[in-house]
Amino acid sequence: MARPARAAGTANVVLESEAVILDPHATTAAITRTFAYHVFDTLFAMDGQGMIRPQMVGAWETSADGLVWNFHLRDGLRWHDGAPVTAADCVASLERWAPKDAQGRMLWAAKAELVAVDAKSFRLTLSRPFPLVLDVLGKPNAPLPVMLPERLAQIPVETRIREIIGSGPFRFRAADWRPGNYMVLERFEGYVPREEPNDFLAGGKRVHLDSVTLRVMPDQATGATALMVGEVDYMQYLPFDLLPRLERARGVRLMGLGGIHMFQGNFRLNHAAAPMDDPAIRRVLWHCVDQSSTLTAIGVPERFRAPPCPSFFMCGGPLDSRAGAEAMGFDVEGAKRMLAQTAYNGQQIVCLTVAGSISQTAAQVMIQNMKLAGFNVEEQQMDWGTVLARRARREGWHMFGVYSNGTDMFSPLTHFYVSNTCADYPGWDCDRGVERLLGEFALAATPEDRKRIAGEIQAAEALNVPNVMWGQFTIPAGYRDRLRDVPQAAYPMFWGVRI
Repeated sequence: MARPARAAGTANVVLESEAVILDPHATTAAITRTFAYHVFDTLFAMDGQGMIRPQMVGAWETSADGLVWNFHLRDGLRWHDGAPVTAADCVASLERWAPKDAQGRMLWAAKAELVAVDAKSFRLTLSRPFPLVLDVLGKPNAPLPVMLPERLAQIPVETRIREIIGSGPFRFRAADWRPGNYMVLERFEGYVPREEPNDFLAGGKRVHLDSVTLRVMPDQATGATALMVGEVDYMQYLPFDLLPRLERARGVRLMGLGGIHMFQGNFRLNHAAAPMDDPAIRRVLWHCVDQSSTLTAIGVPERFRAPPCPSFFMCGGPLDSRAGAEAMGFDVEGAKRMLAQTAYNGQQIVCLTVAGSISQTAAQVMIQNMKLAGFNVEEQQMDWGTVLARRARREGWHMFGVYSNGTDMFSPLTHFYVSNTCADYPGWDCDRGVERLLGEFALAATPEDRKRIAGEIQAAEALNVPNVMWGQFTIPAGYRDRLRDVPQAAYPMFWGVRI
């Protein structure tokens, strides 16, 4: 297929994968989140310090008892078709999004009423206090609570919107979308940024580029070569084996970050499928995962990895906890002894892997250790789309490897496998004690209380084992030095970027 000619003000970028699902409420896929942050907008957003700031909202007031929240939209908000953003749009968008999101459901459980007051104001009335209202409305985790025009927000999430109309700093150019090849996002001239400086996902999103072309390059080596020769300007995930060449390449800059901007690797376990329905068998897996050897096998340089981390909520994050860590730690001989004391009787364990991915390498290290401990394990290779289809079934699999942004995993309310306990979510773990603690965490009035409760959740999940962590690491991004003022963040962001 022909590629679009690059104009002087256009950046060619290669992201983690192709954006296929464009409905921002319909999936937890990170690539859809990246797309959504450029094309749509949120009421609130997180800054670089993890604080929630107003975005589409200009002002808000809360009643003394915390039950009534009044929100007022800032001036100048417009949809990409030119229509003004209204409070009715926001009400319909929140009603569409909340039932599909773990945090949204928690907020909606406390909701008594959500109504538009006038064209630019709406009111949320709660039946009981919920201190994390703004944290939920500004959360950076997919599915994002982005705003849609009311007519699109009335389309069920299961149907998915087909007309992509947002109010964000970039406009999706539908006529120039070539699935499997490229898509184009152009600067939305009608976007009015906030006055304050940009800070991560918050603040003024000033766009200096004419457009951004999202190129599809499934092979990482091809993308890295294109970056080195200047065919592309930005690549989200650089292959570890090419980092030495990339660091020497003229005109290429690497970006690697720490803390919650790192990734957490996990094996998700299927509690619905025997023998993984037995917690005693699941706990053996803590002693089969060797984080150091796994990251070495993947090829992660020392400077781009954390030491072995037992925290569900990211080592170095605000809710870092070592509660329950004594149950973890690599020890194959210990795992062998533990397994012999369980009801395990040689049943086959099916591990789904994505062929050619770093999560497959992580899984192969884990499988070898599990076999040494006495498990009967079969690896089944496939593409990610097939993994997504397979994991939606309760039978036929027991575990799969994956890695996620730290910004998704650093809180009990956003951690995919902790927050979805007792929900209809692939893996189907259910710990009613964790469910109760999540409610307490959401109602906690102080950061100290939230950290304490997070530790209690950590200790409980060390016994429940919804997932097993295989390492915390950074995948550096790379960009050409023709791009200036590139935001230093784990999320690809092209507002503020200059050429």
